Amino acid sequence: MFQNLISNLPWLHVLVAAAAYFVLGAIWYGPLFSKAWIRGHRINVNDPDAKKGVAAIMIGSFVLFFLICVAQQIVLNVAMVNTLEGGVKWGLFVGFGFAVTTLSITNLYLKKPASIHLIDGLYHVTGLTIASIIMAVWR
Repeated sequence: MFQNLISNLPWLHVLVAAAAYFVLGAIWYGPLFSKAWIRGHRINVNDPDAKKGVAAIMIGSFVLFFLICVAQQIVLNVAMVNTLEGGVKWGLFVGFGFAVTTLSITNLYLKKPASIHLIDGLYHVTGLTIASIIMAVWR
């Protein structure tokens, strides 16, 4: 059954959804929330080590966004979601039900401020919703 779910995925749709999720990050963690995010994580932007390995981080995050979108496409296929409304609902459901809760549990133990919970959590809710809309509607 799992092999059937994987072999019938619309791979181009998944790739485009992952790219949209990734590009959202450039906007979200750039002009929208960079200052609050840097402050909340107490990052020293003047530290020369802070910028080391950024290319590997970007490549790794894109691969992870792709895997997230593969899983979300499977969920959408199993739930037979193929409308804008369905994409929005499932994006919000998975975003709040899994992404926000998982991140917040980790951030609680790391004693991160509420602003980080909101910035990071709502990023994934928004990204999953955009990705879900793309994958649900594009048939």
